[in-house]
Amino acid sequence: MISNERPSPYGHHGQRHGQGHGHGHNNHRSHDSGARGSSQEDTLQSTKIQIERKTFVLTLKENARGRFLRITEDVNGRRDTIIIPSTGLEEFRKAVEEMVQVSDETPPRNDGME
Repeated sequence: MISNERPSPYGHHGQRHGQGHGHGHNNHRSHDSGARGSSQEDTLQSTKIQIERKTFVLTLKENARGRFLRITEDVNGRRDTIIIPSTGLEEFRKAVEEMVQVSDETPPRNDGME
């Protein structure tokens, strides 16, 4: 793994249940005393997006090893998380923009498969 994110033997990723993010943007720094305890993380920015039955939380964080974007997907309490180091954010943004463009330009297939 690239950052300080480690798999949990309990199947939980990201924040523990009950430590939710507020709605919208969070521009203040906060210090997480995470269960991992190995390094302090500062939250630089956080936003929550609801898409259909999924909730995505995007959190820009910083620790002693550098800045990173944590993207957490929550579906009915099941959480999956990916970490993108800040050095890869521009490349990640370009890839997402390309996918949006292709999606917009490609008509949906009507064969019932998604």
